[in-house]
Amino acid sequence: MQPPPGNRHAKYDALIARAAALGPAVTVIAHPCDAASLEAAAGAAGLGLITPVLVGPRHKIEVAANQAGVPISSFRLVDAPHSHAAAAQSVAMIRMGEASLLMKGSLHTDELMHEVTASETGLRTERRVSHVYVMDVPTYGELLFITDAAINIFPDLDAKADIVRNAIDLHHQIGLGTPRVAILSAVETVTRKIPSTIEAAALCKMADRGQITGGLVDGPLAFDNAIDMEAARMKDIRSEVAGRAQILVVPDLEAGNMLAKNLTFLAGADAAGVVAGARVPIVLTSRADSPRARMASCAIAVLAAEARRRQPSV
Repeated sequence: MQPPPGNRHAKYDALIARAAALGPAVTVIAHPCDAASLEAAAGAAGLGLITPVLVGPRHKIEVAANQAGVPISSFRLVDAPHSHAAAAQSVAMIRMGEASLLMKGSLHTDELMHEVTASETGLRTERRVSHVYVMDVPTYGELLFITDAAINIFPDLDAKADIVRNAIDLHHQIGLGTPRVAILSAVETVTRKIPSTIEAAALCKMADRGQITGGLVDGPLAFDNAIDMEAARMKDIRSEVAGRAQILVVPDLEAGNMLAKNLTFLAGADAAGVVAGARVPIVLTSRADSPRARMASCAIAVLAAEARRRQPSV
């Protein structure tokens, strides 16, 4: 699938423009004690995407902001003694309705997600939470979703079903319509020797029976015949998904992480993304993210939150 001519960042820019038009979403940022997280907060606020609420050790945040030259005087700052307390306080503020988005600062992802997934005090829903990369790959004509490459390490079939549902819902929420979903494995035939092919076939049957809705699901598909029409043709794969997938569901976190990073570092892709399946969208920023990817992540979260507000069942 060839990319459209013109602006290298057109796909992300369109998301950012639509999100900014909605007005800023109040966003709790957990432990923003380094330049990268503060710059992301200030940049998104400057574009009208979010109204940041900084939660963490006041002194550390102020020192980091001063050293990075990031003005934060207009932002609300909630003092918390350390990263664990900041994560707990941030989640509590979401539960109390003080904000509509949650964003990771400079603490470890596991520390934040521990609070998010806590059974009594967290932000869990009936869905398994999962991460979705929304990637702008220069050589691909559409945004490419990859899931799950950040949270679920070796998901079982039930978890994979929720991973697929979360990605399909996000595709709809950010205005991209009905997605073509490829369940990836090493091969495109079902064999007991590769368990992910059996799970792929089961997920497709679940879609056939209405247990997974909202997308066109096919698999198992190898990466090449999921995203390249000629590769699919050579394997004689006849499918509405093969060769032009919009969502790639990987077998496990290791495969997804390597795929996303290969696209980023070898193909020049930008990797925005959010955690889906919780009460609110969660932005997981990384120091390796480009500024445009960070802004796109915020825009995706804003659009998803607005869609959920308008249709709570989504």
